[in-house]
Amino acid sequence: MEGPLRAHPLPRRGEECQDLKRTLFADLDRIAPTDIILASNSSSYASRLFVDRVEHKERVLNMHFYMPPAQNAVDLMSDGATDPAIIERLKAELPRYGVHPFEARRESTGFIFNRVWAAIKREALSVVAEGVTTPEDFDAMFQVNTGAKVGVFRMMDQVGLDVVLDIENHYAAENPHLPEGPRRLLHEYVDTGRLGVKTGRGFYDDYATAASDA
Repeated sequence: MEGPLRAHPLPRRGEECQDLKRTLFADLDRIAPTDIILASNSSSYASRLFVDRVEHKERVLNMHFYMPPAQNAVDLMSDGATDPAIIERLKAELPRYGVHPFEARRESTGFIFNRVWAAIKREALSVVAEGVTTPEDFDAMFQVNTGAKVGVFRMMDQVGLDVVLDIENHYAAENPHLPEGPRRLLHEYVDTGRLGVKTGRGFYDDYATAASDA
């Protein structure tokens, strides 16, 4: 084994830093035994975007978990050069651990479910940004109509509105035709430090902050 992993700067706020991933995966590829699979749990970014410094691209892929143990689906997606045998092995092995793998058969930003979920979040943000409804009323209606225990805006607060904005910016960079209203609305909250559960206030303001719990 070669030298230890180099120290890496932390990404800003909640964003997924591609430069950090490039360096980290290059280091892992350099020091990890050749039979080790290197997988990214990124929620939206294809592994193809950060393997340019990786020599053995055939062992890298996306393996994105949702919210176990409540949500036990797993996305598997090739970096474009992943050995198909690795994906088949994971599809066979992961169910042994109580999770359910699904393969994205072509590269897709957001993989399978998250791509659809991003569209739901975007439209929910749009109807609030346009003044059609409020986060509270939308969530209440969403719960009535779907039977969900938690509404869309409450779930975004749990993830972190800075992370939601970073992901939405990523989608917009790929598709400039997406509406700007959802990003403007998110900016109003993020720019004033209302990031959701982790800061005590987001679309809702009934969260206990870490400081108040201490």
